Amino acid sequence: MPNTLIIANCEVVKPRVTAAEHTSQFNEEAQSPFVKKCKTLIHPGEVNRIRELPQCTNIVATHTDSPDVLIWDWAAQPNRHPVIGASESIPDVILTGHTDNATEFALAVCPAEPFVISGGRDNNVVMWSMQDALVSLYRQDTTSYWQLRHSERSSFTRKESVKIAPRGIFKGHDAAVEDVQFCPSSAVEFCSVGDDSCLIFWDLRSGNTPSVKVERAQQADLHCVDWNAHDTNLILTGSADNSVYMFDRRNLTAGQVASPIHKFEGHTAPILSIQWCPNRASVFASAAEDGILNIWDYDKVGNNKRTERAKARPAPPGLFFQHGGHRDKIVDFHWNPLEPWTIASISDDVASTGGGGTLQIWRISDLIYRPEEEVIADLTKFKEHLTQCGPSEAPKSSN
Repeated sequence: MPNTLIIANCEVVKPRVTAAEHTSQFNEEAQSPFVKKCKTLIHPGEVNRIRELPQCTNIVATHTDSPDVLIWDWAAQPNRHPVIGASESIPDVILTGHTDNATEFALAVCPAEPFVISGGRDNNVVMWSMQDALVSLYRQDTTSYWQLRHSERSSFTRKESVKIAPRGIFKGHDAAVEDVQFCPSSAVEFCSVGDDSCLIFWDLRSGNTPSVKVERAQQADLHCVDWNAHDTNLILTGSADNSVYMFDRRNLTAGQVASPIHKFEGHTAPILSIQWCPNRASVFASAAEDGILNIWDYDKVGNNKRTERAKARPAPPGLFFQHGGHRDKIVDFHWNPLEPWTIASISDDVASTGGGGTLQIWRISDLIYRPEEEVIADLTKFKEHLTQCGPSEAPKSSN
């Protein structure tokens, strides 16, 4: 089958509506009735990472196995059938600037301005402006473009892609750049990590050289980085040493040695992706090659009451949930910003299934993340309700 970029509508089931009989009949190999494909594009080369432009959610950037980053206005693209021999879809924009293949995951978009940054095996971080792309494509005021309906934008479909040169190329890494991330509150600050184990901060106001460089931020290659939207002083890095470090950018080093706030250890394989939770400032998730997605709460580090209660099965400090539903390494995941505590995660199942990947959309039970006092009160009420009910009146389904 050809490489594809699939757009689908997903109906996220409301909390506490899962019926026991439906769960017992779940078939993993069947097509989910809650996910409906609405468009398929034939992608040139591998699709290693997808990022949506916040300023216009119909525009996405994709990382490929080539030096280029591709930009797609999927609403205006024609639907394609993924059959052997099908011709490739034509990207709206090709972002050029890397001199070697892009690394698999180093791609980010800016929340404040329509900027895209990428890292590559050429050891560089490259930045583009989507304003440049849209002016080049449509030769018109870009603000009016965002306001056009899908059908109106589809009339702009071109037979050739427009190539856009970068706004800047940033040199500071000595090995491949594995991940990049914008500061959530700034269009001029971003950071990057790479196989040289360095965490580098960049500021456009300071030119194309690092503003801060943390040498040997962890004990092995750095694979991922994320910036806290609630507290922009907090940075996470994930490494091939199976651990996640939390840094405060006001105090990154001590005597030229990396000085993390805390080291989170709970994975048994290299970390591939990390992301802060949009609903709670102290919570983040990490995914790794061990096929596990861990959810951590920094506020629970050193919680003696919780540790005492869990002595029979001790967990790493701060770990309060594990998702073990994937068969193989989890290469990416994303918190749903509109549905609290809901995550989409994807695994590369080639080693365990002989090909393909698995996308899972799931929600953590509120009995796990709500305050303990509230949960106990709810369970007590439910217990009393069951006690008062006769056998025929007992509920037939539960969460």
